[in-house]
Amino acid sequence: MYLMENYKRLCVSFVKGKGVYLYDDKGKEYLDMLAGIAVNSLGYANPDLVDAICYQAKELIHISNLFENSWQEALAKELVDSFWTSGKVFFCNSGTEANEACIKLARRYFYEKGEKRYRIITFYNSFHGRTFGSMSATAQEKIQKGFEPLLEGFDYAELNNIDSVLKVLKKDTAGVLLEVIQGEGGIREAKEEFLKDLEELCKKEGLLLMIDEVQTGIGRTGKFYAYQHYPIKPDIITLAKGLGGGVPIGALLARDEVAKAFGPGSHGSTFGGNPLACRSALVVVQKVKGLLSHVERVGAYFKKRLQELGVGEVRGKGLMLGLELDKPCQEIVLKALEKGLVINCTSERVLRFVPPLIIEEEHVDRAIELLKETLF
Repeated sequence: MYLMENYKRLCVSFVKGKGVYLYDDKGKEYLDMLAGIAVNSLGYANPDLVDAICYQAKELIHISNLFENSWQEALAKELVDSFWTSGKVFFCNSGTEANEACIKLARRYFYEKGEKRYRIITFYNSFHGRTFGSMSATAQEKIQKGFEPLLEGFDYAELNNIDSVLKVLKKDTAGVLLEVIQGEGGIREAKEEFLKDLEELCKKEGLLLMIDEVQTGIGRTGKFYAYQHYPIKPDIITLAKGLGGGVPIGALLARDEVAKAFGPGSHGSTFGGNPLACRSALVVVQKVKGLLSHVERVGAYFKKRLQELGVGEVRGKGLMLGLELDKPCQEIVLKALEKGLVINCTSERVLRFVPPLIIEEEHVDRAIELLKETLF
């Protein structure tokens, strides 16, 4: 009654979660294959995460970024240790904020070098956020419609088509921003050969290669960062969603030379990287690093079981999977919910599965049973 109607909410009110299950206000149990849209990496009520949140809430929730923050340093070290080279981290509160920071850093980097470069190439069906910079980077008309004029300086190309990138390349192009697996775009994967060609182009033209790891990062695909599936070395990556296990936090990670462009006063965030968020993310990151082989194994099993359904193309890596149907799938999402299965529809015809990283094969089997009941 008092909320703006910018979400199409489903008529279920969850009040509790445990492991990979959710419970509504009537006590009904649901198997969760969505994890808050790839957020709840450790599922629900993970005791270590709960203990960390409770302890930190009693000690110190927030301090200004005008002071040293040991929790930020500890978390940043964990993130950089998994990067391909030395780098620096900026903390914020969400994926869209991380991508806004990425856009600013790219422009500032070339400004500091005395080069008039500011344009960024992104890709059709991408999703980078809903604030003006990130929305302008998002090459989807349905996201942008009604909010024009957009932020100038973005050119759109086709994923897996290097010629389309070359066509929009300009003298003032600063970099390329992409997801190696498009999440909101329908779980569409970048091909290895395309990514290698893209990296070579960036090196040749002096462009920044920037990877949006907001949905793919922090173990979601079976690697700590999804770019690690490919022989590429990005200059910048952005993170959020699964990083905090449900506590809001985002991050921008850049190699040292690029990170230097953010000097004092160049960018900031009041709440970004507060002690509570960083303490929570530390627990998530440390646990996820021990789950990577598990994610690969269970993800491969899940993908195989989805393929056995024989109803459409299955795409994705690890526990970021999509099943494309030959018809709109929102009604299927509703029917599955009635049966106690939480899934999601993206790009109109793609069922998306981004469950907690702790799911086991038995949970996959149960999800497939419920899907069969829903589909057939």
